[in-house]
Amino acid sequence: MVKQLTFGQQLLAQRVYLILAALFICSLVVSNLIFQKFFYWDFFGLYNFEISVGILPYPITFLITDIISEVYGKKKANQVVTAGIFASLFSLLIVIVADAVPATAWSPIDDGIFSNVFGATSIAVTASMVAYLLAQFIDIQIFHFWKRITKGKHLWLRNNFSTFLSQFVDTAAVLLLLCSFGKIEWELFSGLLLAGFLFKVLVAVLDTPFLYLFVGILRKKFGLRMGEEIPEISNNSLN
Repeated sequence: MVKQLTFGQQLLAQRVYLILAALFICSLVVSNLIFQKFFYWDFFGLYNFEISVGILPYPITFLITDIISEVYGKKKANQVVTAGIFASLFSLLIVIVADAVPATAWSPIDDGIFSNVFGATSIAVTASMVAYLLAQFIDIQIFHFWKRITKGKHLWLRNNFSTFLSQFVDTAAVLLLLCSFGKIEWELFSGLLLAGFLFKVLVAVLDTPFLYLFVGILRKKFGLRMGEEIPEISNNSLN
């Protein structure tokens, strides 16, 4: 039996979906713009991470797609991924135009500084899009595979299993392309791959309680049972 939502629940479901989609797209676009700065993090003396700041908002995108997959279903999750692609390409177009127009003599940021900071954005977006397509669709496919296998139970299992593999694909694909384009030296590849993957795995484990929290709140709000998803909402039902 398909879950039927009240009119008020349908409106709320759409608003929540739009907020999640906005956070997803913002995280994705920002990660492509800030990737050139690298930082280090000493993890309690166990491992010293040396990774791009672009990785910081990226795990948020996988948390959000897992929330959408669990509550709204596979189709809605794929729609957000597709929207993210268009948003990233559009942001790339804006950066290209901004880089092309000449700076004034009194501009606080001159052409050289702007190009140095944002000039590699096209490479970053290209690399990110290839990795993003592979990783996000892999994440969604594996998530729903385990959801079918476990009959909607063990949310932690499908969250982590889907994210671990997709994050490895994402990290490896981005670094391969950046190294191929000469933006990163090849001798740094293995170290950055290990550090990037371990960081994403660590974040994936740490975000599991937040996934349970948000999914639990949405299930309660919309009266969903374990494994149940919000049905497709037609525009006619909201008119």
